[in-house]
Amino acid sequence: MLRAENDSLKNENYRLQTALRNVICPNCGGPSMIADIGLDEQQLRLENARLREELERVCCLSSRYTTGRQIQTMAPGDPLMSASSLDLDMHIYSRHFQDPMTSCGDMIPMPLLPPEVPSHYNEGGVLLDEEKSLAMELAASSVDELVKMCQAGEPLWIRNSEIGKEVLNVKEYTRMFPTWPLNLKHHSSDQFRTEATRDSAVVIMNSINLVDCFLDANKWMELFPSVVSRAKTVQVIQADPSGQANGSLQLMYAELQVLSPLVPTREAHFVRYCQQNAEEGCWAIVDFPIDSFHDNLQSSFPRYKRLPSGCLIQDMPNGYSKITWVEHAEIEEKPVHQILSHYVYSGMAFGAQRWLAILQRQCERVASLMARNISDLGVIPSPEARKNLMKLSQRMIRTFCVNMSTSNGQSWTALSDSPDDTVRITTRKVTDPGQPIGVILSAVSTTWLPYSHYRVFELLRDEHRRAQQLDVLSNGNSLHEVAHIANGSHPGNCISLLRINVASNSAQNVELMLQESCTDESGSLVVYTTMDVDGIQLAMSGEDPSCIPLLPLGFVIVPLHPMESTGPTPNHLTSSSPDHRQENSTATTTTTSNVINSGCLLTVGLQVLASTSPSAKLNLSSVTAINNHLCNSVQQIISALSSGSDTCIAAATTENGSVGGRAPCSDPTASSPRQ
Repeated sequence: MLRAENDSLKNENYRLQTALRNVICPNCGGPSMIADIGLDEQQLRLENARLREELERVCCLSSRYTTGRQIQTMAPGDPLMSASSLDLDMHIYSRHFQDPMTSCGDMIPMPLLPPEVPSHYNEGGVLLDEEKSLAMELAASSVDELVKMCQAGEPLWIRNSEIGKEVLNVKEYTRMFPTWPLNLKHHSSDQFRTEATRDSAVVIMNSINLVDCFLDANKWMELFPSVVSRAKTVQVIQADPSGQANGSLQLMYAELQVLSPLVPTREAHFVRYCQQNAEEGCWAIVDFPIDSFHDNLQSSFPRYKRLPSGCLIQDMPNGYSKITWVEHAEIEEKPVHQILSHYVYSGMAFGAQRWLAILQRQCERVASLMARNISDLGVIPSPEARKNLMKLSQRMIRTFCVNMSTSNGQSWTALSDSPDDTVRITTRKVTDPGQPIGVILSAVSTTWLPYSHYRVFELLRDEHRRAQQLDVLSNGNSLHEVAHIANGSHPGNCISLLRINVASNSAQNVELMLQESCTDESGSLVVYTTMDVDGIQLAMSGEDPSCIPLLPLGFVIVPLHPMESTGPTPNHLTSSSPDHRQENSTATTTTTSNVINSGCLLTVGLQVLASTSPSAKLNLSSVTAINNHLCNSVQQIISALSSGSDTCIAAATTENGSVGGRAPCSDPTASSPRQ
């Protein structure tokens, strides 16, 4: 509604400005006064007030598509990306619901998966010949830096007591790489924060397949569905004519996400280079920023620069690979919601540990996908049908992930002015197949829980406990597993096909639920959606399943490692919160440590079809209903976890009496005073 109103006002404003420029005085022929031009000043003032809160975000998004910042070889703008599509207004709902609800048919449509990244470049690419040669030089420097960062120990890398992982010593890094060209472009430490982490692990995939996944943007997205929301190869700068990956150099775009609307996505253009060391049997994949020598690329919000980052892949026997991963970036200092600040500032949200843990789990999933010697298939008729069902489940996971974050400019609205409230709501109009046609209403809430993320995961993935203890999520219906697909070594990594036992079931009409759960050191996911028998049979038969409508719900659980204070926190170590950069006044010499924070963060994501008509009106009752359902779900989860554990209940009880470190759910019809 507001976006349509914005368009109308902008068109009127443009018309009036054009009239002003063309008005001349009939007496002298000079510019005329504007007293006779009927500007609706009051309406424009109201519009400015409404957009002020999101002005910075909107300006940044709009700047990507304005001609004033186009690079030298940019093609004409994509006609599908009109100026009106950039007006991403947070106020889809009025916070106080004082204005009448009218048609939401003009809201920004959000397709099933993020569309192809809007092309800012023509087919010839963005790098000129002289820039390509410079990119090759920087690629060689980047590989050398990556190898050194992967192999070096202290003092370059220091163990961070907060997360129990290695972080970069910035002072030592500057000393080791003082003349590297990209260092000339580093931003001031006042506005930008450095994040750098390192980790290593063994994965069940050979180096050739891994390299292929990293060089193919679509495969890269599929390998990291919860991290990479969008990716595209913008330009192939150098490639071997024979198809070999060694020496491949390509310009890429990526949008990285955390599965919560409370954390902005990170967008970047970077160059990815691949180099093979045949003698040692290893590969290096390194990313480095293009804006080091190309200043015309549009910046994201918040501004994000991917410094030399990547991985070394060492072949091992039996098709395994040992990977050492380094994540190094500069991110513009912007406030993060307090409930997620430790997760982001500690480097866990976008760090090497998360990338590598997900890669380990996804490689196991790929191995399961390719398996043929499966004996127990349940109701699945064949190994090929099993593979097709796994692909459908992968699409369900990806659909859930991209619709739970701010990916692709998705804007979310808070129902309360309280800074403690984490409930966010958004809508999208769906007209394409793959999701139910109509207006979809989504609600997400994040809660801190004083339990390990594995314990929360075990409760939520168990369909029997969920049906018995969380009736708000199951409507009181029991579930029976009719097919099970193991996805990895952990028993929680699996796909289940469940029959929903409801009275309406018959031989001709059976309600089913497709569920996938996965867990690793970086966190856990439980995602499920209801389906009918025809949809499942269509997917398993090998037909194109893209037309099957999926509207997944789910849970995201991420661990919060204890923040331990054993002495002063050096301000030259990376991945620290601004609040933790001050050196402590005293050092603790004892071996005991003060645990400041632990437990896990639970994000609950719900989606409902508010109307089957894309142009339907959205009423307040729909917002109230999904908000209440979300809050009841969270409270039932807390009750189920805390039953029989008084100690945990006491630890989770906050000063205001709520459990889970979160303010009580807000009433969407009332606003709380901002604290």
